Amino acid sequence: MSTKGKEPAAGKDAEAANPRGIPKAPFVDKVEDYVSSREEVETTLRNFQEMISKYQFMELNLQRRISGLKDKMPDIQKTLDTVRFLKTRTEEADPIETTFELNETLYAKASIPPTGEVYLWLGKAKERRQANVMLSYPIGEAETLLTSKLAAAKQSYENCEEDLDFLREQITTMEVAVARVYNWDVVQKRKEKAEEDSKGQGGKEGSDQPNG
Repeated sequence: MSTKGKEPAAGKDAEAANPRGIPKAPFVDKVEDYVSSREEVETTLRNFQEMISKYQFMELNLQRRISGLKDKMPDIQKTLDTVRFLKTRTEEADPIETTFELNETLYAKASIPPTGEVYLWLGKAKERRQANVMLSYPIGEAETLLTSKLAAAKQSYENCEEDLDFLREQITTMEVAVARVYNWDVVQKRKEKAEEDSKGQGGKEGSDQPNG
């Protein structure tokens, strides 16, 4: 007997995916389309569980990415607001007395004259021994860069939220599929037992008949 089972993503559902390429889970309307005998139930259930695990893995990665974007967007917005403020200051303006952060617990005082240039952190370098990367930009270019980065982060956040909802729907769909295949197996098992009991009862009745 074959125990291979049928592929879980069959038919039109196999070609469907969301805009980021996450595959759509197959909707099991008729179990017989995926399982032709009880011997295939275990393999089919294993395939479905693997799909659920993959969806859950993607869900976890998206949750981490969303968390990172929630921290990142306010920082970009604050930097952009600062650049826009500096852009409004003329050469005749008095220096600004302020403080700036050296680390999480240490701040220093600074006097900032009108300027047409700013320095932006571009993120951490790949090698741990290297310092973070900082580049200087004219204020206009810095504003354009930060505006672009903020828009990209917001779009990425929206996509992640959309993908997260999509993944949760697919996980639910697969959990329903698992339940349907399992219930189908239970029904088939009962039918087989009833047939065996019926055959056994028939044989017993035949043996009870008197000999001629």
